[in-house]
Amino acid sequence: MSYDDDDSDIKVVDSNGTELKDGDSVTLIKDLKVKGTSVTLKRGTMAKSIRLNGNEGEVECNVDKVKGLVLKTEFVKKV
Repeated sequence: MSYDDDDSDIKVVDSNGTELKDGDSVTLIKDLKVKGTSVTLKRGTMAKSIRLNGNEGEVECNVDKVKGLVLKTEFVKKV
């Protein structure tokens, strides 16, 4: 039995349906509370140089207040 674990067929899209790629910049479309901290990320906060992590609905990024953040793609739009 062979198992094909190729991530090339995964298409990650933002809240508007625009395809996201590694290195893109996105902005938040909603205020989000970050679990485990007292930080709230405001609408319009920009995350630069996102990384795709293999899950269709998630991207990894860094913002000014939080490093190593995983965001659901339903709350971001491509800049």
